[in-house]
Amino acid sequence: MARRYIPSEPTSRLAIWARRMAVFALLASLLAIGFVRWSPFEEIRPALATFVGALAIAVVALLLAFAAFVVIWVEGLRGIGAALSAMAISLALLAYPAYLGIKAYQLPWIYDITTDPIDPPRYEALARLRGRDANPTTYPGLYSADQQRIAYPDIGPLGTNASPQAAYDAALAVVNKRKDSFAAPYWRLIDARPPLPGRREGRIEAIVYSSVMGLRDDIVIRVRAEGDGARIDVRSSSRYGSFDFGANATRVRRLMNDIEDTIRTQRPERPPPTPPAFGKKKTPLVKKDRTKGDAQRIR
Repeated sequence: MARRYIPSEPTSRLAIWARRMAVFALLASLLAIGFVRWSPFEEIRPALATFVGALAIAVVALLLAFAAFVVIWVEGLRGIGAALSAMAISLALLAYPAYLGIKAYQLPWIYDITTDPIDPPRYEALARLRGRDANPTTYPGLYSADQQRIAYPDIGPLGTNASPQAAYDAALAVVNKRKDSFAAPYWRLIDARPPLPGRREGRIEAIVYSSVMGLRDDIVIRVRAEGDGARIDVRSSSRYGSFDFGANATRVRRLMNDIEDTIRTQRPERPPPTPPAFGKKKTPLVKKDRTKGDAQRIR
């Protein structure tokens, strides 16, 4: 008995290409993220451009997957698995960037946040580490200050009755705690100079790496004497991009709260006073006579 050849149903080429493009977008985005996080080079704009291109390819793959669903439904073709996998990969890549896009629409387009817009803390050690294509270290000016005041009215300096040295120690303790923590984001301490009365202000500079991409943000903490206590100011800015999705404001707010809590829990460094000894007889002093070798009491 002769076998009959039954031709198989053709597979949708749209579904195949959608899956190929989605996989390519996934690999390209992972390569870009790995370069940004672990590259020793300061210049990361090519990697960021690669990541944006991967997101664009993911959008195209998602559209092709939707088109493949329509063709498969109408013409009865195979390829539903390829279309579903392409859709899943594309949505996974685009979910977090879409969330950030919504935040960028709701927040002002600024990348530099400070508690003192009139006299913002300056970057000194960090200024030498920024690349040529990075954002300038100078404060953006009045526009950024107005946008910050409208969007984040709670951002302001921290005044305390503690001494400048105690305030500096509290700020440094908070930074070291973040630096030694394994939880994201990662902090790297760059410079720390304690305050010297009448000579210089306290200063702490650090780099903060974002949780996903590992993008570098710069932060500086300034401690000045003010009256009988100290004043703490913080500045946090992104190295790249014209907006920060609210990350710098959140960082400054949490940092100031933690420094304030640390100052409150600090114990006084002065030793406790020695209680007087009541009811004890005073011991007379004894003076030795070097010529005779005996001891004479001083009454």
